[in-house]
Amino acid sequence: MKKFIYGIKKAVFFLLLLPGLVQADTIYLASLSWPPYAGEQLKQQGASVAVARAAFKVMGHELVVDFYPWSRAVKLASYANSKYAGYFPEYRYTTKLFEFSEAMGQGPLGLMEKSRAPLNWSTVEDLKQYQLGVVQDYVNTTEVDLLIAKGVLAVQPAVSDELNFKKVNAGRVDGAIIDVNVFHYLLRQQEQSKTLEQRLQMNKKLLAHRKLYVAFNKHGRSLRWLSIYNQGLAKIDVEKIMNGYFQSVKIKAN
Repeated sequence: MKKFIYGIKKAVFFLLLLPGLVQADTIYLASLSWPPYAGEQLKQQGASVAVARAAFKVMGHELVVDFYPWSRAVKLASYANSKYAGYFPEYRYTTKLFEFSEAMGQGPLGLMEKSRAPLNWSTVEDLKQYQLGVVQDYVNTTEVDLLIAKGVLAVQPAVSDELNFKKVNAGRVDGAIIDVNVFHYLLRQQEQSKTLEQRLQMNKKLLAHRKLYVAFNKHGRSLRWLSIYNQGLAKIDVEKIMNGYFQSVKIKAN
């Protein structure tokens, strides 16, 4: 009997040493309403959430996502004692507060415009002739954000893509920076979508294809979660999950 008990204890000890069999933990991340990538009421809470949840699940952990206005989500995730290990989906940018994961897919970033008044531009600086809508505290592209900071580009910040959608339609701005998949998703949600499809469009020229990341807080255990998450990403098919999600909500994957 003693040998039997000793054998069990020894087996348990070695099992605990195996990284794939450690006790499952719950990780909390902050996000925003940014359909189809993230949203509390969306199927699977959005494409990016589906990817993140799959990456943690394959490593034996559970992901819980809480949704806030974007600026608040970023702020809550930045605190040293925050329950949130980070926030997402985000574009990579220079920061001392966060460490970025491996890419979890990408999104095409472009310009929403009126069909009868398309924006004419070759370089980003050409856009200075227009009044553009942006979302407050969103990262756009390095070049765009630099020109905004210098006052070269005239922009009107809004609290959401949805508000910019209305502002472009009403002619309050000439265009707005928006992810192509977000544009098509929002267009489908409008009551007068058929009419709006004739009035609004994406400019033919993209600003960039921007990769998406989870931004992990550099404090506490968050960097441990970063390592676990990156390992999980390597074990799943990110592109298949993203494209499958877009097809399920009838949005063409870009």
